Amino acid sequence: MSLLKTQDLNVFYGDLQSLTGVGIDVEKGELTTIVGANAAGKSTLINTISGILRQRTGTITFEDRSIEHLPPHQRVAIGIIQIPEGRLLFPDMSVVENLELGAFTPRARGMRKQNMEKVFTILPLLQERRNQRAGSLSGGEQQMCAIGRGLMAMPTLLILDEPSLGLAPIIVQEMFETIQNINHEGTTVLLVEQNVQFALEIADHGFVLENGHITLKGKGSELLQNEQLKKAYLGI
Repeated sequence: MSLLKTQDLNVFYGDLQSLTGVGIDVEKGELTTIVGANAAGKSTLINTISGILRQRTGTITFEDRSIEHLPPHQRVAIGIIQIPEGRLLFPDMSVVENLELGAFTPRARGMRKQNMEKVFTILPLLQERRNQRAGSLSGGEQQMCAIGRGLMAMPTLLILDEPSLGLAPIIVQEMFETIQNINHEGTTVLLVEQNVQFALEIADHGFVLENGHITLKGKGSELLQNEQLKKAYLGI
């Protein structure tokens, strides 16, 4: 069953068209990835889903409800939570304080204690660092803190924008395992990522975005075997 569906999205920056006729489906309970090169339109797509950008034409439905008229904070309230590229933590606040800021919607606020315990179970490193300034964490630890903050909001759909950016390879692998575990715990995940190999290895389904167009789609394992994708992104 589709949790999120976009149809024929056309998005512009002024007169410059960034997305052309983009349609994706995110199935409930699955991990879906959008892969592509820099400037392909990946962040534009998820920012449009989150309401940060508005499409000129096209539709977005979430849980069979049209949401393109909703502002970003109302999309958050219905469970669409985006973890932005670059993490955007509050560096002078502690890990716990950053996590608590994720629980600002009414339903999440009432479950703050329980959700904090859940985050510490999924991301035990954050419990060890709970009183440490977020700005003093390593890049990988900051990314985990950003993911934890997103989980505090009780997402129905968790969107991650380039979570591996700037991280060492061994940390990237750990982070993808964490994202996969979050999905296995029942959270639907939409992952935007340049690391095509890792992203498709853990994804149920994937979409390849090139120059604002969806050029390939299918199961993650099948896309990894696609000759066109191998040549373009995997150097094979």
